[in-house]
Amino acid sequence: MISILKDTHKANTHNHPLVCNPRFIALLLFTIGIMLVASFSPAVSSVPESKEPVRVIINNWTSQIVMAKIYGKTLQSKGYTVEYKELTTKDQWARLHRGLEHVQVEVWQGTMAEDLQRVQKKGQIVVAGDHAAKTREEWWYPSYVEKVCPGLPDWKALKKCAALFSHSSTAPQGRYVAGPWEKPEKARIRALEMDFTVAPVTKADDLWIELDMSYKKQEPIVLFNWSPNWVEDRFDGKFVEFPDYAEECENDPAWGINPKRVHDCGNPKDGWLKKVAWIKMEKNWPCAFAILSDMNFTNAMISQVSALVDADGLNHDQAADKWIEENQALQATWGNKACFDS
Repeated sequence: MISILKDTHKANTHNHPLVCNPRFIALLLFTIGIMLVASFSPAVSSVPESKEPVRVIINNWTSQIVMAKIYGKTLQSKGYTVEYKELTTKDQWARLHRGLEHVQVEVWQGTMAEDLQRVQKKGQIVVAGDHAAKTREEWWYPSYVEKVCPGLPDWKALKKCAALFSHSSTAPQGRYVAGPWEKPEKARIRALEMDFTVAPVTKADDLWIELDMSYKKQEPIVLFNWSPNWVEDRFDGKFVEFPDYAEECENDPAWGINPKRVHDCGNPKDGWLKKVAWIKMEKNWPCAFAILSDMNFTNAMISQVSALVDADGLNHDQAADKWIEENQALQATWGNKACFDS
């Protein structure tokens, strides 16, 4: 480009006096330099892209809440306005579909796969990637129960020992302490002909209260548990081993050990953990969507953030702040391909 200017200068020296002006030449070269630098520089986007708030869903268990706060605080550090909305796992889907909420950071295969698949067909929700963590949700018992119910963790042994788990609220049937989420537990009990009654708690923390009371007294208890979860680091126990899961178990009575009923199996043992978003989020807030896509937790990381609350007594915001403080280098990598501060 400079050689062209030199040729032009030679050809037009007498016709264009300005070209001979040193100040004009200096200004022209400076302008050309700026254009060259700009042509090789990455595009810089304005973050946040909109003043509209990014609305993040809050469910009712610890890891989901803390991870939602970690995500929200990461966005706030980049200037986004963030709002949180408490919703049940059933109510969240319609609001995500309509764009009333925008982000769910922790979608479990065992409890949400069917709803996610149903809503995805309508085309208004996208998966923003999987966490590295592998999940399991199942009936669980403290290891000391094996002393009074030999044969565990086989479900057939639990079936024979149902009376040991009897409670004043369920007698003479055994009590299965379920979580506050809708799952086909009653259908499984019917299909496997187990003498148990489902006793759901109103919130997730009540599971650990029940476990702690039974643990201190060394009383038999079987309850809903999951992995990753802080409990696996603080209590010794095992999942009940039901017949292996298959999709046919949910819709084909002929499949499995009970030819007349569905749900005669356990839950998946190596489930996925996804992040989902409203379909327009990537267009409206590309940086925020990129951060969500890059946010990736392992089993150990999720157990850690849960333990900060359920074992160590921090509130959800304190736990999120502590995790961010101790993981700044990792947090800084989220979205760095799409987020450039202007």
